[in-house]
Formats: sequence, C-alpha cells, structure tokens
Amino acid sequence: MLILTVSAIIRFKRRKAKKHDNAFDNMARGKCTIYDFPTLQEATGNFSEKHKLGEGGFGTVYKGNLPHGQEIAVKKLIEGSTGQGLDQIRNEVLLLAQLQHRNLVRLQGFCLHQNEMLLVYEYIKNGSLDNFLFVDSSRRNTLNWDEQYNIILGIAKGIMYLHEDSSVRIIHRDLKANNILLNDAMDPKIADFGLARLQIGGHTQTKTSRVVGTYGYMAPEYAIHGNVSPKIDIFSFGVLALEIVTKRRNCSFDDCDTDTVNLLTDVWTCWTKGAISEMIDQSLEGHSRIQALRCIHIGLLCVQSDPDDRPDIPSIIFMLNRNDMELQTPAQPAFFFGEDSNSASPPCQQGIYVYNRSEVICEEITKNGLTITDPYPR
Repeated sequence: MLILTVSAIIRFKRRKAKKHDNAFDNMARGKCTIYDFPTLQEATGNFSEKHKLGEGGFGTVYKGNLPHGQEIAVKKLIEGSTGQGLDQIRNEVLLLAQLQHRNLVRLQGFCLHQNEMLLVYEYIKNGSLDNFLFVDSSRRNTLNWDEQYNIILGIAKGIMYLHEDSSVRIIHRDLKANNILLNDAMDPKIADFGLARLQIGGHTQTKTSRVVGTYGYMAPEYAIHGNVSPKIDIFSFGVLALEIVTKRRNCSFDDCDTDTVNLLTDVWTCWTKGAISEMIDQSLEGHSRIQALRCIHIGLLCVQSDPDDRPDIPSIIFMLNRNDMELQTPAQPAFFFGEDSNSASPPCQQGIYVYNRSEVICEEITKNGLTITDPYPR
C-alpha cells in the first residue's frame, strides 16, 4: 500500500512538472522570452539608481543592456502585487506578449524570481511624452504640429487595438503622458497596457475595489465608484489630447498652487467665451490651426462627466480623420479638485464631479500627476 502511494505521488509530480515545462515551451514559441534573474541583474547594474528610467504605481523601470548589445527596459513590479499563481501569471504574460501593434510598446519576456515579477520590454530611446510637453524646456518646443497630431492619432489607434482588435479587450486604466513613449520617428507607443489586468486577476471587470491610475487622468465614475469600462480610457485620452494641443499639464489639486485652475477648466472657460484659439500655438495657420481646434473639440467630447456622452474609440478615429464630419457640441466637462475643496460629495450639480482624497476607493494612485468664434470645417 505504501509503495502504491509513493508511486502515485511521484507520477503526480512528474505530470505537474511536465505540464509546467510544456507551458514554458509554448511561451518560447510565442516569442515571449523567459529571462533568468542574474541576466537581468547584470544588464541593469543590479537595478542601480543610474539605470532607473522611472517609477509608477505598478513598479520601477530600469534600462538594461544584454550581453549581445540589445537595449531593454525592465519593469520590476511591486513585490507580491500580482497575487496570482504560476499558471495564471504565465497565461497573463503570454497574452500580453501576443498583443502586437505599432502603437504599443512590445513586451519581450519576463522573469519570475522568488516573489518578484519582472517584465522585459523593448527600449524606446526618446523616452516619454511628458518630457517633451512639460519637463525639459529645451525640448518642449521641438514637437511641431504634424508630430503632435500624429501622436494624438497614434494613441487613438493603439487604444482602438486594445479595445476592439486584440484577442481580448484590454482597458488600460492608466493612460497618461508618461505612459506614452516616443520612438525615433516620434511615433507614440502606449506602455503599461494590461498591467492592471495582470495585477487584478486576469479578467476585465465592470467594478473594482482596486483603482489604479493617476489624478487628473481618471474618469470620475472610476475614481469614485470603481466602475470600469472602455469609457474610462476615453476620458484619459481626452485629457491627453488637450495636453498635447496646449502643451499644458492637467494638474490635480496637489500639483497646482492655490491660484491655478486645472487645464480642463481653462479650456472650457475659453470655449464658452469663444476664445479657444488662446489655448493653441499662435504660430499655427491654415489647415494646422483647423486641426488643432478640432482636436480640442474632440478632447472636450471625451472628458464629459457622463460616460454615455463620450464617443467610443472608432468614432474618435473617424472624427480625427474626417475634417468634414460634424461634431456634437460638448457639455461642461468633469472637473477634479483636491482635498481642500468646499464642495460636498460627488457628483454635484450640473454634472461636475468634485471629490476629496478620502472619497477615492483605494490608494494605488499616483499624482501627476457654446459657441466658438474660430471657424473650422464640420
């Protein structure tokens, strides 16, 4: 009896090991490389500060150089943050590695080391969009209008792929300027897609108790109630479009001084006064000026308080490509204020959302951070 029991245990362990080996073989065939920890450790100088590229709600990113000269970006996820077993992690990473689009950062592989999860991406030399828009004053004017428009359209196409064209719908949840990387041709590539999915457990939810995102980019129904839908990415895209056109950050209360009004408020104020041209580069003329004004119009449509009033991503791409398409008149957008706001619980009158920090449902959030007189074809 003892011999039979031991034999059964041995067969079970062999089957389990074979199952895992086959699974990892399948990952290799799916162009998802399994890296060993010492290789990534050496490539990043033991994850040294000088190799650090950035830090966010999901973890820290380091630049790495593999022995054969290939440059990589290694994202070291927050320890134990996935809360998943080996099989589930493997399936999730394989899924993300299969998502291939010119406007997505390519996931090349991963490494599991004790309780740590590391993701390996292609390295994008120009870095993130926020470095061109907000940070480095010597670079912020290097984006001409054609590049700005190409970035807006490229981000929309990347979202279209995630929402509509990939094998499974991915809702990004944290679209923002420093999650948009620019390659040598200044084409945008969306980073960190699918990480909320990987952390929360492998399926798109309609409601979550774990909000991941950034103040200033989060749709109100997501930040306050945890409601998840593709429309929360549409809201973030609208903020991005307005930031790109105006080259101004939509700061949250924490990022602004007490006399500063956020970008959505400023854009809406100019819109209602018929002075929206004040928000664009005054050097723009002709077709470029028309495109910039149209992008502001589309951006305002995307940041409506009610998600049902926001367009879906196919409609946005159609609006961007068809200058003769008539656009609806936007209503007042959702506004965000910080913990010193005098307003009561959200939503308040006229569809404006005002929330205190205590009303956001979790802590996995990073700070960042009527008539128009300018005519253009509709």
